[in-house]
Amino acid sequence: MNTWITWGRRMGAVLTMLGVMGLLALPAAAQLRGAELVVGQVAPLSGVLASTGTQMVLGGKIYFDAINAQGGVHGVTIRQWVVDDGYKVPDTVRLTREMLARPEVVALYGFAGTANVTQLLTDGVLEQGGAALVAPYTGGESLRSPFNPWIFHVRVGYGDEAEHMVQQLTTLGMNRVAVMYQDDGFGKAGLAGVEAALARRDLKLVVSAGYERNTDKVDDAVKAIKAADVHAVIMIAINKPAAAFIQRYREQGGGAQLYNISVVDPTELVKLAGLKNAHGLGISQVVPYPFRPQLPVVREYQTLLKKYAPEAEVNYTSFEQFLGAKVLVEALRRAGPAPTRAKVVKALESLQNYDLGGISLGYSPTNRIGSRYVEVTVIGANGRLMK
Repeated sequence: MNTWITWGRRMGAVLTMLGVMGLLALPAAAQLRGAELVVGQVAPLSGVLASTGTQMVLGGKIYFDAINAQGGVHGVTIRQWVVDDGYKVPDTVRLTREMLARPEVVALYGFAGTANVTQLLTDGVLEQGGAALVAPYTGGESLRSPFNPWIFHVRVGYGDEAEHMVQQLTTLGMNRVAVMYQDDGFGKAGLAGVEAALARRDLKLVVSAGYERNTDKVDDAVKAIKAADVHAVIMIAINKPAAAFIQRYREQGGGAQLYNISVVDPTELVKLAGLKNAHGLGISQVVPYPFRPQLPVVREYQTLLKKYAPEAEVNYTSFEQFLGAKVLVEALRRAGPAPTRAKVVKALESLQNYDLGGISLGYSPTNRIGSRYVEVTVIGANGRLMK
C-alpha cells in the first residue's frame, strides 16, 4: 500500500476506537504477512462519504474480529486490508489494481459508489484480477444487468428501492413526484428507477434536479423543485447533500413529503439538517431493522458490536456490511484450507438459500443478487428510525 490517509480529528478518534487506524497505517509488508487470509476493502474514509465509509469498515471488522477470536477460518486469521479512496473514481481504480497485484488478497469486500465500481468493470480490473467483490455498498442497476460474474450483491438494486417508495407514495395519493439526484452513475440509476416505477402507473416525473458529485451544492435543485409544487421528493443522494437539500428546502417553505434511497445515515441527517427538518423523512432500507434484536443475526450483530466497538451505535450501514462479512467468511470456509480467488468465487456460487440467522440469501452460477429485501422507514419525532 503506497497511500496515506489524512484524517480529521473526529474521524481519527472514531477510527482509533474501532482499531482501524493501526490497520490503515501499517506498511504493505506488515499488512500482508504470511499465513493470513487477506480481504481487500477500498472505502470512502475521507470526503463527503466519510461517515458512511467508517460504518462500512466497522461492520466487517467486528465480524472478522469475532471469527479470528475463534481461531480464524481453517486455523488461518482474516486480515481486513483497508485503504481510502475518498469516494473518487480514479483512486478506487488505482487502489484496487494495487490490491489485486498482491496474490495474498483472496477477495474484495465492501466497496462504495456506483460510478466507482462501474469503472472497475469498464476497465476490466475485476476480470483481470479474477477476484470476487462481495457486498459493494451500491444498488446501481448497471452492476447487476447485464450479468457479470465478479460482483456478489447483498442488497437489492436501486430500481427495487424506487419501486417500493413509489408504490407507497402513490397508494397515499401522492402522484406529483420530483427527484433530486447526484449527477453521476449512482444518481442516474436511481432516477431511472423512479421514472420506470412511475411509468408502470402511467405517471411521469414532474421535475428532476441534479447536484454535482462530491459537493453539497443543492441550491439550484431546491429552487427548481420548490417551484414545481410537488407532493413528494425522492432523493438519490448521500448524507451531506441530502441534508443540505432537506434543510434548505424546508427552511424555504417546501412542504412535500421527502424520501431518500437507502445509502444515508439517519443520525447524520438529523445532525446536519436538524431534527425539525429531518423529521418525517422516509428512507428505503435493504436489510432488516437492526435496532430490535428479533432476528438471530441482529442479536449476533448487536452482541459483537458491543464487544468489539462498545462506543459505536447500531447502524443500518454497519449491519449491512456485517451481513456481507458473514457471506464472505462462509465462502472462505467452503473454499477450503488453501483458498484461491477462483475457489472463493465458486464457493460464493454455492451459497444457495443460505441462512444468515433469520434472513436468507442466495447466489448461483447465473445469479449474483443475493437478496430482494426492501422496506421503508421514517425518521421519528425523537430522531430515530421507525418502521
